[in-house]
Amino acid sequence: MQIKRIFTESRAVSPVIGVILMVAITVILAAVIGTFVLGLGDQVGDTAPQASFTFDYDGTELTITHESGSQIDGDLVTIAGDVNVTATADANKWSTLGSDTISAGESVVVKDSGEDGFASGDVVRVVWTSESGSNSATLQKWTYNA
Repeated sequence: MQIKRIFTESRAVSPVIGVILMVAITVILAAVIGTFVLGLGDQVGDTAPQASFTFDYDGTELTITHESGSQIDGDLVTIAGDVNVTATADANKWSTLGSDTISAGESVVVKDSGEDGFASGDVVRVVWTSESGSNSATLQKWTYNA
């Protein structure tokens, strides 16, 4: 047996690599076409924005400030938890309480749901909901500790 010839023979390498590349390209194309046919491509934009908020409570009012991160549509962000809730559904949306677009430095002021200020353990959350309403995420949470 000629071992030297086995290691130097390379005639069959080129067709094998070609077949592997063609199969890989076919699989990738099928995956891309499949995601759009099944509608999975629409959900890519429904990811929660990255943003950081700070909370400042002075004993009567809680100021929530967008410190850094993505600029967010104010209609998609709601202040939820132990805060004032009025009869209208849009009362606790950021766009109702503050500006239409949330960018760094923007603030809103909310009050607690009781008359004596926040009680120990009360929670306030900044909640984002996608335009389609299919996804939501809590961007930041604040808990009052008396």
